[in-house]
Amino acid sequence: MAVFSNVLQRAAVLRHRFHLRNMSNIPENTVYGGPKPQNTEQRVTLAHLKQKHKKGIPITMVTAYDYPSAVHLDTAGIDICLVGDSAAMVVHGYDTTLPITLDEMLVHCRAVARGANRPLLVGDLPFGTYESSSQQAVDSAVRILKEGGMDAIKLEGASPSRITAAKAIVEAGIAVIGHVGLTPQAISVLGGFRPQGRNISSAVKVVETALALQEAGCFAVVLECVPAPVAAAATSILGIPTIGIGAGPYCSGQVLVYHDLLGMLRHPHHAKVTPKFCKQYAHVGDVINKALVEYKDEVTSGSFPGPDHSPYKISASEVWWFLG
Repeated sequence: MAVFSNVLQRAAVLRHRFHLRNMSNIPENTVYGGPKPQNTEQRVTLAHLKQKHKKGIPITMVTAYDYPSAVHLDTAGIDICLVGDSAAMVVHGYDTTLPITLDEMLVHCRAVARGANRPLLVGDLPFGTYESSSQQAVDSAVRILKEGGMDAIKLEGASPSRITAAKAIVEAGIAVIGHVGLTPQAISVLGGFRPQGRNISSAVKVVETALALQEAGCFAVVLECVPAPVAAAATSILGIPTIGIGAGPYCSGQVLVYHDLLGMLRHPHHAKVTPKFCKQYAHVGDVINKALVEYKDEVTSGSFPGPDHSPYKISASEVWWFLG
């Protein structure tokens, strides 16, 4: 009888342990909320982009550099939010994209990640962060995802070293967008912001480099400042989406810089050479300037703040005691 009792007690202990073991991977809300389930109806993924490409539905991409711009992209339903190294020009005021650092890009990435919940988030690898070696490229890409909160990275060019870097990053488990045509990080060898693919050899090079990036594992390629027939040829040959910027209407999608399409401002470079491909959908800069001038005038004249904007009250007796 004592032996039977011991067996029952042992069985109860085992059942308890088995129950705990089975339940141990289910987090309790009071301690740890666990990973948030992604709503595939809302969050854009590579699978969504592949489906769009397969169905011939154009893909939309816009740059963003901070929380407010990310919220606007999110609200508008943009597919891809690119934290571009163009921040160097439109946010930091440089003449080129070259000066911005990885640490500066990470600040922009984190701000955008907090504001955009729906789009696929892509961070640019800035100049000087992936050219030295594949290991440097992978390390930089890892930081963009781990510290910046991005879903993927973008890199420019298709020289053998860039192809090797792209392949290494993909093999490290990180999604990559390539970028060919006018590659702003290479203006020193391109001789400035010059369109590419305007003769046979240059056009062939655009298509070949796009193919090389596809072979390296990129899930999309940006085609910048190339003639529409060249972009159309690349789009028809590639099995991955092409995202055009100044590359005509035949790409799989389009991308524009946030400040450009909104007419926010003219940064130092655009003050000299406004892109011919850029369509301004608004003149937000004019609205901002008008509001700032109106604010200055009202403060100067004393009309602001008036009673409507002085809401905090104190009783007359309290004022008497306060001033007495």
